[in-house]
Amino acid sequence: MSNISRIADDHENPSVNISGQSMDRIVEKKTSRSRMVGYGLAGGIAILFTWWLVGMLLGGRSLSVNAQRVFVSPVTVGTFEDFIPLRGRLVPRSTVYLDAIEGGRVEQVLVEDGTLVEAGDPIALLSNTNLQLEVLGREAAVTEQLNNMRTIELQLEQNRLSHKRNLVEIDYQMVRLNRSIARQRELAAKELVPQSTVDELQDELTYYTRRREVTVESQATDARMQTQQLSQLREAGTQLQASLGFARKNLDDLNVRAPVHGKLSGFNIEVGQSIVRGGRLGQIDDPDGYKLNVQIDEFYLGRVDLQQFATADHGSRSYDLRVSKIYPQVNNGQFEVDMVFDEEPVGLRRGQTLQLKLTLGDNSDALLIPNGSFYQETGGNWLFVVSADGTEAVKRPVRLGRRNTDFIEVLDGLEPGEQVITSPYTNYVGMDRLTLD
Repeated sequence: MSNISRIADDHENPSVNISGQSMDRIVEKKTSRSRMVGYGLAGGIAILFTWWLVGMLLGGRSLSVNAQRVFVSPVTVGTFEDFIPLRGRLVPRSTVYLDAIEGGRVEQVLVEDGTLVEAGDPIALLSNTNLQLEVLGREAAVTEQLNNMRTIELQLEQNRLSHKRNLVEIDYQMVRLNRSIARQRELAAKELVPQSTVDELQDELTYYTRRREVTVESQATDARMQTQQLSQLREAGTQLQASLGFARKNLDDLNVRAPVHGKLSGFNIEVGQSIVRGGRLGQIDDPDGYKLNVQIDEFYLGRVDLQQFATADHGSRSYDLRVSKIYPQVNNGQFEVDMVFDEEPVGLRRGQTLQLKLTLGDNSDALLIPNGSFYQETGGNWLFVVSADGTEAVKRPVRLGRRNTDFIEVLDGLEPGEQVITSPYTNYVGMDRLTLD
């Protein structure tokens, strides 16, 4: 039987075994349950990522926050009191610093710190050997200059007298010669004396005439030059006298005296201590008046002006103050002002501190939110506004105005009745939306 016939018989008789039939079988295609779960997770993650991306694009960065950990405050309409609370330190109204004009060694302390002194009262005695020697040297220089000036004055007087004697002698000789020439001319006319005798006398008279002119000119020149020299010496002597006066005054300043009436403070020098020139010995304070020295945040620098009104509580009374001086320098984010009392309180002590309120403007109706620490992070430029259902808070730009200890004035961006988060924003900076759980 041929192969083709055998194959046909096999098909017609299925009971006939085909070679390899017991080893091979058809495998049905199936999907495992774990792969289905993986596909489901991947789809869920993709959906969540898409939702997060859409939320980021539409609503910005968000953060879930426990609603119990934030403080929510309402936006209200009320009266804004424009003041700031401050703390001031009592200092004397006027202070005169006591510095050593000349340095030296403390020989004696005459008063104690805290003593009430009068102007001119001696306070301490200093010694300075170098200054004493300097004064002696200047006194010697002045004495020498005065002696030189007297010597030149004597020389001027002697020269003046010498020129005067010369002129007297020349005038005498000229008178004598004129008389001799007159007599000799009469005799020469009678031919009793030769003409040469008359000529000699005439020549001698001409000599004395010219000599007198030179003497007068020399006298004027010497007088002019010596007068200038004497003037210069007198000016130099005056300067030396003034310098000596200053040196003597500095020497006298070693006896330290109170320049004004007041209470001596910060005076802690000891006998034997060396004080440098210009060194601070202490100060004299006004015993009858005090002022408040106050540190104010630089935020208010443009809103504080002279004569601005403030009140301070002391005991059971309230006292009025006025801003008397503003120091424009800003140190560590603060500037200084001085305030004086309209009525001086009694029982005050230097260094004591008082609580006060500085009024910056008149009271006015305004939209208000409570003052909170959120302002440090936002600078008043934005806030988290809570939605009506209280489930989230959205970042919103706002414009805030004046502040006091209790409230902040709202200028734009909020409406009455809205709720805002006023607790610290330290952990929320950079977020656009907060989900309140």
